[in-house]
Amino acid sequence: MKKISVVFIFLFASLWGLWHMSKSRNFQISGQLISHVENADSLIALTFDDGPTPQYTDAVLAILEKYDVPATFFVTGKETENNIQEAQKIVRAGHQLGNHSYSHQQMVLKSYHFHENEIERTDQSIRNAGYQGEIYFRPPYCKKLFLLPWILSQKNKVSVTWNIEPESFADVRDNAQKIATHVEQKVKPGSIILLHVMYESREESRKSLPIIIENLKQKGYKFVTINELIRDGSDGSV
Repeated sequence: MKKISVVFIFLFASLWGLWHMSKSRNFQISGQLISHVENADSLIALTFDDGPTPQYTDAVLAILEKYDVPATFFVTGKETENNIQEAQKIVRAGHQLGNHSYSHQQMVLKSYHFHENEIERTDQSIRNAGYQGEIYFRPPYCKKLFLLPWILSQKNKVSVTWNIEPESFADVRDNAQKIATHVEQKVKPGSIILLHVMYESREESRKSLPIIIENLKQKGYKFVTINELIRDGSDGSV
């Protein structure tokens, strides 16, 4: 009975560890993962997940244009295909596109073919939108275990996560001012900020954008794309 208990505890601990490892923002089994990029110039990156959507792309681009802020949009392949004109607008405005999978399913316990299809179809959609720069990858829900990191490493593709996500806090995400305050309190040179702004349910996140930008600019931070952050900073990933 004692041996059975020990085995059960070991299995439970192993599964618990794998579950936490699968959603880590700053660790993966193989390949390169970047959650922030330390630098001495107060450079930070504003990133958006999902979309593009015809309902909200123009509004987000208008805010970024008003404040002369470049951003990185981690788009899904399916939404990019369905809304190619919006993706082209993002590219024409000088922003960066990243790969956030094709269907936005969790990429854990799936086949090699599934992973390959999710990555390649989205890369092609991004190229069809006219983006010519390096395409970084962001796993849906930040979920990854063994196969996804290995495939990405074989493709020399870097995973980019984040170190600031105000929407993950229930007492923050439904108020624009609280979102902006959270970002202001957590930010440091090299931070990668994650927001979701492409859907109706994210109105408060969209409202927070001007507040975040104004507050951080006043503090001397400079917004850059992920490409620029990696190029001009020293890798601060764990």
